[in-house]
Formats: sequence, structure tokens, C-alpha cells
Amino acid sequence: MDIRTMEYYLAVVREGTISQAAEALHVAQPSLSRQMKELEAELNTSLFIRGNRRITLTEEGMILRKRAEEMVRLMQMTEEEISQVKNNVTGSIRIGAGESHAFHYLSLTASEISRDYPDINFHITSGDTKDLIEELNNGLIDFAVIFTDADPSLYQIVELPYSDIYGVLLKKDDPLADKNVISIDDIKERKIIVSRSSFPYITGAKEFSGLNVIAVYNLIFNASLMVEDGVGIALCFDKLINTTGESPLTFRPLIPEFKTTGKLIWKKYQVFPPAVQMFIDKINETIKR
Repeated sequence: MDIRTMEYYLAVVREGTISQAAEALHVAQPSLSRQMKELEAELNTSLFIRGNRRITLTEEGMILRKRAEEMVRLMQMTEEEISQVKNNVTGSIRIGAGESHAFHYLSLTASEISRDYPDINFHITSGDTKDLIEELNNGLIDFAVIFTDADPSLYQIVELPYSDIYGVLLKKDDPLADKNVISIDDIKERKIIVSRSSFPYITGAKEFSGLNVIAVYNLIFNASLMVEDGVGIALCFDKLINTTGESPLTFRPLIPEFKTTGKLIWKKYQVFPPAVQMFIDKINETIKR
């Protein structure tokens, strides 16, 4: 067994099929299938239960998965330590995130890494959960910040210790701005602007029934301009738009209270380059602090 074979094995486990793993690894499917059979022959055991759609692991396969992760991680750590000695840790960290004040945990981590490793760069994209999960699965981003549940069998999940408050963004001269909190009944006669990620829930949930949704947004800044220009009022998280000073807008929380917690997720059983693994280690340190 060599490191490359272990990386290929983990790719098969991660992708669920030989064909998808071969595509992700940019190798020929017959070659990868042959290597997995040779690995089983070398260990004199079956590692996979091959189904019609996805493979599952035998008990021996699960043991090898754990050891393979340790072997690959050890090699990765060795490469990282050598690279650090040379003071030449480079690479890109790609993060996709829904809009939330909880992103501060990621930006603080990025600041610390950037200070110590100036050759590491960051690529940040904004999107809703559906888009981010798709990009994560396709390898276009390393991490995603989402606000719905994620499958723990597919993703490593770290809950960000910050709760976003859901409420209404409206103009300061709006009659509803005189209220400290706003109920669903208060806005049933109003034109509502909602985020694309929350649209299915809002249109299907009993407590939101009867709302007149006239626009759906992806980025809250664009929605805030629509509110400012009188298109409607927007449902969103607090602290995403500056409502202080001369801003014409203000925010009021909904009652009953709606809160949600962001989750940082990344794919399980994946071998990361040193820069990405460093981010995983340091984001955990940031959250603990």
C-alpha cells in the first residue's frame, strides 16, 4: 500500500462510485477499478459492497478508511512542516458563504493566517445553501457556511457560536418602524422581499401564510436598495445592512423570535492541501477562543 493508493481509496469512499471517483481524480475508470481490486487482493479481504447506485464499506473497509486518513494526514503534515520550515506555505482557500455576521469567525481566522503566511490567498463567494452545497460537492470551494441542516455522513460540520436574528428591513419613516418588534400579522398587507434560500420555507410554512412576496433576492445589499426605493420591505438577518447614522433604513426583529445558527461544513474523507488544512485547524482555535 502506498500513499497514492490510499488517496485513491479515500476518493472512492468520498464519491460513492468508482466512476465519480475516477472523474474527480482525472484517471481512467478501468485503471482505478483495477487498483481497488488489487488493494483488496493485497489485503485478502473485501472492502466494498458494490450496489446498483453507490458502494458501501464492509467492516474491513471502514477500518482501512480510518487508517488511510491517518496515513494521508501524516504525509500531509510532514509536507506541511517541511514547507513551513522553508517559510513557503502557499495556496488558495476557497470559501462560499451565506450572508451572516457569523462570517467574522472566518475573517478573523483568515486575518491570522494572512499575517503569518502572506503567500496564502482567499477566494470568497456569496450564495445560498443550494448553490454552495453544489459548489462544495463539485470541488469548486473548500468550505461552505450554510444555515440549514447538513448530512453528517458526507460533511464535517462545525457550528458557529453566533445566532442570527431574523426580522424586517424597512425605511425609518415607515409606520412599522415605530414598533420595537414586528409580528407576521403586521406585514401581511405589505409587499415582501425575501431571500432565495428562505423563499420555499416562507411560502410553505403555516406561520408565514398569506404574505405577499413580490421579489426574491440573493444578496441583501440589492434587496436593501429595493427597500430604500419603496419596492417593499425585506425579511433578512440583522446586522447585514448598516442602519445607523444617516441610513434611511432600520431593522426590527420578528415576533415570535426567529433565530438561526450558521454551520461551517466541508467534505469528509478528503485530502486537503496544507493551506486548507491549516484553515480547519485555526478556525477551531478561533471558535474555542
